[in-house]
Amino acid sequence: MSHQRITRGYGVLEGFLAQQRSRVANGLIPDSSRAGRLLDIGCGAYPLFLTQTGFARKFGLDKHVAPLAASLARDGHSTFQLIRYDVEHGGALPFHDDHFSVVTMLAVFEHIEITRLVALLGEVRRILQPGGRLVLTTPTKIAHSLLRGMAKVYLVSPIEIAEHKTCLSLDEIFGVIEQSGFSSSHAAHGYFELYLNHWLSVVKDGDSGGGSAPSSSTLSVREKGV
Repeated sequence: MSHQRITRGYGVLEGFLAQQRSRVANGLIPDSSRAGRLLDIGCGAYPLFLTQTGFARKFGLDKHVAPLAASLARDGHSTFQLIRYDVEHGGALPFHDDHFSVVTMLAVFEHIEITRLVALLGEVRRILQPGGRLVLTTPTKIAHSLLRGMAKVYLVSPIEIAEHKTCLSLDEIFGVIEQSGFSSSHAAHGYFELYLNHWLSVVKDGDSGGGSAPSSSTLSVREKGV
């Protein structure tokens, strides 16, 4: 894995930042969900998170992965499947209703226009089981200008940063979640990397599947990570 390029382009800190996202996401997924299916939307040029998380079955979607016919990989623990799919311009996600116990979107929101993001999250809700969980990370407003400066000196990948379409505030993130059919009352939020990134864990309404909704006490902002 150390010889793999985590993202497209070059950035000195890309591997470290991807590891932080993976660590935070793993910490937000309950053990009770791991006997089911995981979908990582926007899994990237190299599916780091899929290689580091334990699930019975794992799937990744990204427009830069190999075609379906040549997309089986093994991470030492289980087989995962990578599917070439453009989540920004595609239509319905290629899965049945109530198919996944967890869907992750790590550093994906910022690459998608808001109108398409609402439609995509509606699809995420469709394919999640009742009680299933959406886990996401995205940069904060504070990080937006910082990332562009870092890209100029190749601390992060200029290719990836140039493709950022949005930079949402917490209220805007919750607005998109509500518009797509999720309930913000079933969401927990916090920060990591010194308040430069949001994390959210959102549970689909229902009493079965990937875990219960967070209690109201979990909705407060919490610092997590370095």
